[in-house]
Amino acid sequence: MQVLRTAMYSRTQNENGSFNTRCLDCFMTIGFAVESELELDEIEVRHLCPERVLSELFRRAAEQETLKRAAGF
Repeated sequence: MQVLRTAMYSRTQNENGSFNTRCLDCFMTIGFAVESELELDEIEVRHLCPERVLSELFRRAAEQETLKRAAGF
């Protein structure tokens, strides 16, 4: 069964009205002084989080190992 995990971001608004956004998985600031929330959405969708990618690779490897054991390999 595949579990979909949504990305989580922390958005803050600066004194001048612009926004910053930070990935809560890798803690990388991925958007700085962004002018609109729509632009934030676009930036967050494009973010390829190294922590999430690594986590997914480990999950898949563990899944394959479990399948191998179940098949008797």
